[in-house]
Amino acid sequence: MDESNPDSGAWLPLFRQRAAELGFINAGIAPAVDSAGFTDLVRWIESGYAAGMNYFADRLDAYRHADGVMAGTKSIIVLAYPYPADSDPSTHDGRGRVARYAWPGIDYHDTIHHKLKQLKRLVADAAPEVSTRGCVDTAPLLERELAQLAGLGWRGKNTLLLNRHHGSYFFLACFLVDVELPYDAPHATDHCGTCTACLDACPTDAFPAPGVLDASRCISYLTIEHRESIPPELREGIGSWVFGCDVCQEVCPWNRKPSRRSQTAQEDRPLTDLDLLSFFAMDEETFRATYRKSPLWRTRLRGIRRNAAIVLGNQGAPSALPALQRGAADEDEMVAEACRWAIKKITR
Repeated sequence: MDESNPDSGAWLPLFRQRAAELGFINAGIAPAVDSAGFTDLVRWIESGYAAGMNYFADRLDAYRHADGVMAGTKSIIVLAYPYPADSDPSTHDGRGRVARYAWPGIDYHDTIHHKLKQLKRLVADAAPEVSTRGCVDTAPLLERELAQLAGLGWRGKNTLLLNRHHGSYFFLACFLVDVELPYDAPHATDHCGTCTACLDACPTDAFPAPGVLDASRCISYLTIEHRESIPPELREGIGSWVFGCDVCQEVCPWNRKPSRRSQTAQEDRPLTDLDLLSFFAMDEETFRATYRKSPLWRTRLRGIRRNAAIVLGNQGAPSALPALQRGAADEDEMVAEACRWAIKKITR
């Protein structure tokens, strides 16, 4: 506890209660210390495993300490927010699979930031002298390291944070404060044992070693972040994934046990799978109107068309040929080439 302010942290019980009311399923507190994983991050970048995500190298020094995000940070409250963990719907020809986190159709950054703002107001009302900042996924923080330090779980061999009660189907958010708080005990045990299910199941061999991800081979990176043509040798491994991938989570025993799954409200889930052919008949304005507030917006229409072409090629259904032939005439060569590849694969 911060001795200069004996009341710092008096608001914590109310904070935890409100966080639970807002849907967060776990919360822990870690001290703001120099990042133990910084050296590993540097090695990961130098190995080329960050692929085209240049923002890691561009902001590298900021990852050393939470001060790089908010000066004077002394404590970090790490929060877990669940996303759908139910069984994936069967995918038929012409439909593409979508990573579970995107199923609700709303950008999770917006959803969680709104909740963090409510928590920020709570602290401001209870302790106006305390400075805070809420972050989700975009700030230069090693969230999974912080989550382990805060006692929320351990790092799996697929690099994701695992929790014995909630598996890995959850987002992480960090709430930075400039006072010392009562810290939770770090999660010191690893419950993966000798299991290598996630490593063995990856369709594109994206794990060069346990706990190390090569983003340049990861289906999630390739279908969401990658802005260029997807290497031909990785396309068949993409299977029916048009946006993201959950394979390394689906095979994890900690996610496959129903009692361990995070329970989420049965909200509308318009993006459980996608009509692939529709994207070749859709113009930019329609795509924007339909997906502007969804995770798909990050990939843009050209990226979704590229992905859709690859999935259609993998599915091999002749009924997709008219749409692919239209796509092969696309003025965007990345899209046109993917469509030509798919046509060749279907007709060979």
